[in-house]
Amino acid sequence: MVKLTSEIKADFGKIKIFPFATSSKAGVPNVAPMGMMSIRDDDETVWIIDNFMQKTLQNVKENPNASFYIWSPETSGAWQIKGTITVETSGADYEAAKESAKGRPAKTLLKMKVTSVYSVKPGPTAGAKIL
Repeated sequence: MVKLTSEIKADFGKIKIFPFATSSKAGVPNVAPMGMMSIRDDDETVWIIDNFMQKTLQNVKENPNASFYIWSPETSGAWQIKGTITVETSGADYEAAKESAKGRPAKTLLKMKVTSVYSVKPGPTAGAKIL
């Protein structure tokens, strides 16, 4: 797996809503806004808490590959993060995720293991794999 750098983690902390992309087994894409996302202490796992997912949840059950990007006018870079998803509805991590939701619905926990990071900042390195 790939560990996120301190620069990427700092930029992640500046974002409130992340565009989160999945696709069905048949390849039908879906992008949905995600607000409850966090980088875990191992720097290679991202938690996404499901409170109202329908197509996204169905897609990751069919096809575990997903992606999101980090960018805003306040970030130092622009990053596309790719990884594989596992879905949890019980266990210690799921309970911790529910608690971190602070009263908001938390039906499932999507755990993304980061597999690659690309630069999406305009310029000569746009699209380059960096991790």
